[in-house]
Amino acid sequence: MPREVAPGIFQIELPLPRNPLRSMNSYIVTGEDRNLMVDTGMNRSECIEVLDQGLASLDIDLSKTDVFVTHLHADHLGLAPHVSQGRTSVHMGPADIENINERDYWSRMLSFALKNGFPAVDPQEAIRKHPGFKYGPLGPMNLTPANDGDIIIVGDRRFKVVHTPGHTRGHNCLYEEDEKLLLSGDHILGDITPNISNWDGEEDPLSDYLFSLKLVRELEIDLVLPGHRSLIRDPVRRIDELIEHHRERAHEVLDIMGTGAMNGFSIASRMTWDLSYKSFEEFPIMQKWFALGEALAHIRLLESNERLLKEDREGIVFYRNR
Repeated sequence: MPREVAPGIFQIELPLPRNPLRSMNSYIVTGEDRNLMVDTGMNRSECIEVLDQGLASLDIDLSKTDVFVTHLHADHLGLAPHVSQGRTSVHMGPADIENINERDYWSRMLSFALKNGFPAVDPQEAIRKHPGFKYGPLGPMNLTPANDGDIIIVGDRRFKVVHTPGHTRGHNCLYEEDEKLLLSGDHILGDITPNISNWDGEEDPLSDYLFSLKLVRELEIDLVLPGHRSLIRDPVRRIDELIEHHRERAHEVLDIMGTGAMNGFSIASRMTWDLSYKSFEEFPIMQKWFALGEALAHIRLLESNERLLKEDREGIVFYRNR
């Protein structure tokens, strides 16, 4: 059942079966004339059932409900067509809209993974099993770019769009200055660390993420409503923890490499992961995929900071300490 987490803002916890995240928080901001739903859940029957029951219990009129999607991942975007029904607006960052419309999005990711050592034994399996591929949105959406600084009014509330790239290029948060309230999507999570992955040789998502964290740290915030797990009431402390976490992970990558040259997948296999498996070899293919993406984000940060060099060896990229 929905619970009221702030006056007129209701949280619906949507299940993510067989997923380490366990669930996703969707928020309904109610207004006299129009409502706003922030994030929608995966396009799968388990999410649809819980979401529809929650909306019915709140007596939400979907024809008067716009959607704000913090970022393009399926657990946040998947049911946007179901909610908007092609009639109301779906607000999302323009960079993520570009990715949705990119024809070779998945093939580009796979090519980059293979160049960084991902096993070539049926590599398409990682795409077929990827939740973003399996449970993404189906149906028409009136995608509306949500740019940094835009204002979305819901009742007496004025939400400011805050562009926070890192988790995705187009990730956005919503900030209500008067209430000191932030809807953070996956930018700030309290119980787990947001996954920052690099699937592009040119971009530097972890540098973007750290910059975005410091930007949000300067806002006056009393309550964070995150995309997963528990509400956050001390965001400055949590932001500092996240920054320190990534500093330690970058040093771990340097220690793993030592004086030799390694590809990204080999580095990922030696990093520490908070998963209940005895070894990296036991990881399911999707967990290996996510581990590689996170390792590559730290590698790209170190490369940007001129701590690493890279070289191509017969189509596979290797990295070494300077």
